[in-house]
Amino acid sequence: MSNAREKKRAKKMRNQPASVTLAPPTSEPHPSPAQRCNVGSRPLQPQQQADLCPETSEQYQQQRLPHPSPGPSNRKEQYFTKGQSKGERGRGRGGWQGGRRGISQEMPKFITASTFAQARAAEISAMVKAVAQKSSNSLVFQTLPRHMRRRAMSHNVKRLPRRLRETARKEAEKAVHQKKEHSKSKCRKARRRHINLVLEFNRRQKKNIWLETHIWHAKRFHMVKKWGYCLGDKPTIKSYRACYRAMAKHCLLQDLSYYCCLELKGKEEELLKVLARMCSKDTGPTFAAVPCLSGRHQGSLVLYQADRYPEDLLGPITFIWKPKVGCGLGSENRQLWIWMHPTLKQDILTELKAVFKCSEPVVTCIPETVTALPHEEEPTDVTRSIGKKRKREDKEGEKTVPVKKIIGDGTRDPLKSYCWTSQNTGIVISDLTMEILRYRLVGPFSHCVLTEALSAALVQTEMADAETELNSWWVENCRKSEGLSLHLHQKNIFELLQDIEKVAQLTLEGVPVECAHSFIWDQTVCKNVTENKLPEQDLNRMRSELLVPGSRLDLGPWESKIPILLVQQPGKVAGEDRPGWGSGWDIYLPKGWGMAFWIPFIYQGVRVGGLQEALKHSEYKRIPHIPDDYPDCPAGIQFAKELESSLFEKFKRRPPAKRANYVKLGTLTPFFCPWEQLTQDWEERNKTQGESTCMSEVKRCVTEKQAHNDPQPIVVTESSHETSQMEENMEMTCSQGNVITEILNKGQDLGKKNKVVASNCFIVLRSTELLKQLSAWCQPTSGRGWRGRTASRQGKKEMTEDVLLPIFKCYPRALVWVTFSLLRKGTPELHTMVCIPTKEDFLRLSEDKLFCGPEEPKHSDIFKHKIVKLKERKKKKDGGKILESAASSSLNANAVEEQKNLILGLWSDPLPDVTSHCSRILLGFVTRGDFSLADGCGEALGFVSLTGLLHMLPSQPEDKKGFVLLRTPGSRQYRFARLTIEV
Repeated sequence: MSNAREKKRAKKMRNQPASVTLAPPTSEPHPSPAQRCNVGSRPLQPQQQADLCPETSEQYQQQRLPHPSPGPSNRKEQYFTKGQSKGERGRGRGGWQGGRRGISQEMPKFITASTFAQARAAEISAMVKAVAQKSSNSLVFQTLPRHMRRRAMSHNVKRLPRRLRETARKEAEKAVHQKKEHSKSKCRKARRRHINLVLEFNRRQKKNIWLETHIWHAKRFHMVKKWGYCLGDKPTIKSYRACYRAMAKHCLLQDLSYYCCLELKGKEEELLKVLARMCSKDTGPTFAAVPCLSGRHQGSLVLYQADRYPEDLLGPITFIWKPKVGCGLGSENRQLWIWMHPTLKQDILTELKAVFKCSEPVVTCIPETVTALPHEEEPTDVTRSIGKKRKREDKEGEKTVPVKKIIGDGTRDPLKSYCWTSQNTGIVISDLTMEILRYRLVGPFSHCVLTEALSAALVQTEMADAETELNSWWVENCRKSEGLSLHLHQKNIFELLQDIEKVAQLTLEGVPVECAHSFIWDQTVCKNVTENKLPEQDLNRMRSELLVPGSRLDLGPWESKIPILLVQQPGKVAGEDRPGWGSGWDIYLPKGWGMAFWIPFIYQGVRVGGLQEALKHSEYKRIPHIPDDYPDCPAGIQFAKELESSLFEKFKRRPPAKRANYVKLGTLTPFFCPWEQLTQDWEERNKTQGESTCMSEVKRCVTEKQAHNDPQPIVVTESSHETSQMEENMEMTCSQGNVITEILNKGQDLGKKNKVVASNCFIVLRSTELLKQLSAWCQPTSGRGWRGRTASRQGKKEMTEDVLLPIFKCYPRALVWVTFSLLRKGTPELHTMVCIPTKEDFLRLSEDKLFCGPEEPKHSDIFKHKIVKLKERKKKKDGGKILESAASSSLNANAVEEQKNLILGLWSDPLPDVTSHCSRILLGFVTRGDFSLADGCGEALGFVSLTGLLHMLPSQPEDKKGFVLLRTPGSRQYRFARLTIEV
């Protein structure tokens, strides 16, 4: 056969199946059974032959070896090298080669039909299975070419080709079963319907409590989730200075409804007896203070665990007694409200239940968390006169029940009781959180806002409608002569707020006790007011029908009467500068009326603040903020841990080259304040200095004795037993010489009363008497401005050893709340270190008036070498250069643990002595600091060690008493500041 004919035949046979039979040459012998199984243009491999004819595979191999064919006997020989010419390559798929020798000489002439069919059937089934199985997540219509796709194919099966319709139908049925119940989102118009909005808002309030002003805040504030609430943190607009101007010169409005309220009911004697165990007169007025007990004033104090003062602090609270109604037997039963921060509620509530021994709940006192206003189901006559309200109907035509809007705490369990009673004393504790709303007006224009937005209720003696209970409690009160006269008296006093001269006179005389009465103490009245509130929709419809748009809407007898309680806040009371700054009013309202009072206040031009503005308000008043500035209570400890974690994570997010190396800066703890270690180190320093002072005094006494008596060789050893005996002798000598002053005796009595704090935990000093003494010691006695402080220094005692000794014994590990004011430029930050200046610093300050402070020398990073070594060891381990063994595995585990603790730029635990780590002795830390817009300089608030403060003051010059050095964590520059204690 010529070359052209071979090419033509190869072209024809290229796409033919392998089962085509070719006539072999006549000289070939008859094929064996194995050869009959291999039909086609190319021979099969042994494995393929075994699959087709397993009974003849071995025989076939034996026959091939002694009789090789001229053509290629192995399939691998049919593949060609890259260098072969085009003519030498075969054109056929079955290994066809040019020339007569390219035809296999072992092609079978006959095949076994059953065996061949079984083999082909297996291949066909595998191919069908592979084709039917989807290799991707795409749908059927997505597998079509793009020019065949249509948009309707996704929902209309008939737009697909016939061969794919059945598969698409199955996919559609499968998608229907897997479809979620609410996967398809509604359109915006449907989502914005009132009923759908209420359902969505109710769902979102199940996890975090919403205030009644939440929607208003969410549109204008940065919202944060804290303490189980959704609260406004700060406005979205630039308003930092504007909020300060509002607090100082105008009016600032805040929603404090997230504060928790606990109500105590019972006999006055039993309440005072038990509550006296949780507070101390040493810290100020208690629950039994006369102005507070009568109900005229709101009191504030700090609570401790029962009989644990000054340890185990629970937190600060404010309280209000319900005014006494009369002088009879009914006056014995009193009602007390205790307001606290939400972080303190659980600890205080647990302690109150334990102290009062309350165990069994009172089911009747369960507050209703979800209330539906009845006017939604049955509209009043006013609404009927305006027009019938449309009702939603179901498919059967029946009117559906309206969705109930959550009013109050939406996270409460309706089946759980929130009241507890004591079987011994009958005292009942109720949780009124979110049952009473609380707004705060801050600023000098708070009086104007109140008088313009609110007005006293009109006298009403007849019911507007006998079918409803609207204002029923108010009609009943007006029918009584005593209630009517009391209301008129309160109305006259409220109208006095418009006159500045009368307000000053009212401040001097005080508000009468009877004027402090309010119906908000009665939960039945509050429930009536909440349930009978007219809907906002009806009020808006009435306003739209007024003849003169914008005029006042007169509802007449349908106007709601709301009981409220006004509490005047005195503002800044501690210290001598800015007295009364930040004063204002607190308004207590029943739940459900939040927005009805909020919007009128907004229309009076007030500025609204959030959590950040509340923080600044307490900062300018120089009072501790909850829970930031209470490091000795559980809430403050938890806050410090969360703050440390957030700052540490923020530090790690920065690249190592962009982080501050706090080790080189000499900052041990840039993310938290080690109060416990600070007080412990100062206690050890005090003991060391006291022992050295005592030993020097003992040696002096022994020397004097030798001079008066016969000289005898006496060896003074420094054993603890002999030293303690000599200290006792010295104390006896001092007592015989009448050297101990009056404050020493008071300190000894204080030590007996407080059982001398000797535990390992630190405390915060809150004794008003001792704080006043410390405040006088911190003020300079000479120099500029010292004459104005002479009055506050009256009764000051000298800082002698006899005066300081009982303080050290009673409070060995105590902190003091202080204020810092920078002398020159600089802005203190969080965790700024407070240090003691040296004599050289004071000398340079007196010589150079522009001297701002010394500079901390650069420290060496002792951890950098270890970190580099650990990194190199890790690289070698990853490269396989270190052999794994039992010993090396333990060493590597320790190295990994050490590497986790070592972070470049930070000190690892345990910390060294925090007081003597830097060139200046550490005294305390700053918890809050910023530039003060009120004083025009940097100001800070924080704590210092009481022991360190008493060691610092005697060594300072008289005109520079209370001078300290402040250094931020990220700087080595110290700056002078003045330390003051405001009481």
